[in-house]
Amino acid sequence: MNKKDFYLLGKITKTSGYLGNLVFFFDVDDIQNYADLEAVFIDINDELIPFAIKEIRLKGSNTAGVSLEDVNDEEQAKALVGNKLYLPLSYLPPLVGKKFYYHEVTGFDVVDKKEGFIGKIESIIDQSGQGIFIISNKGKEILIPAADEIIQKIDRKNKTLEVIVPDGLLDVYK
Repeated sequence: MNKKDFYLLGKITKTSGYLGNLVFFFDVDDIQNYADLEAVFIDINDELIPFAIKEIRLKGSNTAGVSLEDVNDEEQAKALVGNKLYLPLSYLPPLVGKKFYYHEVTGFDVVDKKEGFIGKIESIIDQSGQGIFIISNKGKEILIPAADEIIQKIDRKNKTLEVIVPDGLLDVYK
């Protein structure tokens, strides 16, 4: 299994009780989408291992109490704490309009309404509350915020992202 075919769902934060139960943190917008989750892949030593879910109980603040098949005691559960959780990309619900997943727009052309073609999205920095597109154009790296105010339209069919870049931002790269 190749990690590029999966997305990071969250992580195992702690054990719960002595019967091998765990607490998962889901790094998602709507935890309700995962109320009927039947399995999850756990990153163990940089390998994704599938685990069937016996029971999942959603709690507040994006957490859930989870019982996994074949994890039956506290020691087995403790060994999993801190590990990351993954699901195949195919589990992501499709988004429409101006909403998108970061992996979905990598490789898209970025076109500004005034300036025209800016470049191709190489990747997206997601280390703060605001994502930043890393755009490549003729060997130059251009950084543009992935903000709703800037993104005007996403054309998934033609793989283009139409934007209105704030005045002066592109001048830095000339």
